[in-house]
Amino acid sequence: MTGSAGFAPDVPAPDEVTAPWWEATREHRLLLQTCARCARVQHPPRALCVHCGSDEPDWSASGGRGAVDSFTVVHRAPRPDLAVPYVIARVRLAEGAVLLTRLQEREPDAWRIGDPVRVAWADLADGRALPVFVPDAAPAPAARPPHDTEKGS
Repeated sequence: MTGSAGFAPDVPAPDEVTAPWWEATREHRLLLQTCARCARVQHPPRALCVHCGSDEPDWSASGGRGAVDSFTVVHRAPRPDLAVPYVIARVRLAEGAVLLTRLQEREPDAWRIGDPVRVAWADLADGRALPVFVPDAAPAPAARPPHDTEKGS
């Protein structure tokens, strides 16, 4: 999937922390930071592990499948160039990380919490891409349960 009608987001420039993630999006690969010390995953990329404080984050490939954790239907666009309605959601990946993203390829009012989804891509003008999620015919994979100490993953 490339592009999306009325979907031209402003995205930050890559920096020393996010550059590997952004480079992978050019190839439509979804990476997650994985802590070398505690093996927990996190998103968005950060300089430190939010679970144990390690400053040795590594990268691992995501299978790109998950389930809708929460969502909202936007009926009033924050910018005049955005077509409404559209869906913003939290997707919990099978690996346990949560992504804030858009849901596509289904009428906004048809989405439900727990719906299985898979990653698709919205290409950006500069060659990078953003992960968006679309319905997945397969049942949602069981996400790793969040740990009691999980914060901001």
